[in-house]
Amino acid sequence: MICMGIDAAGRTAGVALTRDGQLLYECFVNGGLSHSETLMGLVDGAFKATGLTPADLDLYGVCAGPGSFTGLRIGLATVKGLAFVNNTPCAGVSTLEALALPQQGEGTVLCALDARRGEVYWAAFDLATHARLTPDAAQPVDALTDFVANCKKPLFFVGDGAQLCYNKFGAQPGVLSCPPSLQTPRALGICLAALRMQADGETCPPEALRPQYLRLSQAERERAERLAARKE
Repeated sequence: MICMGIDAAGRTAGVALTRDGQLLYECFVNGGLSHSETLMGLVDGAFKATGLTPADLDLYGVCAGPGSFTGLRIGLATVKGLAFVNNTPCAGVSTLEALALPQQGEGTVLCALDARRGEVYWAAFDLATHARLTPDAAQPVDALTDFVANCKKPLFFVGDGAQLCYNKFGAQPGVLSCPPSLQTPRALGICLAALRMQADGETCPPEALRPQYLRLSQAERERAERLAARKE
């Protein structure tokens, strides 16, 4: 089982290839360029480095959300284009679950992405088993207070929203620091999440991939605010 994982959901873009769950290749870039400029170069590099082609792949995994709306669309469109020719099965994985799966140890990992406007996309997982403890959510950082206060195991934060969480909760008992190098998303996590979905029969054809935004876009929010103002 050869799987490619593609991440364009946040600030970094990444690609990984695994064979039977073992990592063959992984790379990411955080150079400030748009994912539309860098992602296909990463994909091409992965194929060249491993000698594989799209025809060799059994599964594609891609972050379906939450994350940057534009980034999610770029990642999904890339996978659809690659998978369509051979009708390769696809898995639209949770960006937050993909963040959690490469982490190892004991305790609780809370995955957080900066959702702007003082909010984070977040979910928590048991670190030893990677069992999900909360659903994916988009909330203000303050909304995490009860979870952090009641967490029974050592807790640390990962993702590009981790610093927002550390700023709020870093001094609380049981909250552990995490080096920035370990907070970065890994495309390996997407492969691991996709393989989980494949084992559970949750894959789909490429044309069925859909983004999971979790909240309205800025344009939709502004439209709703205008409509509400008119009713008043």
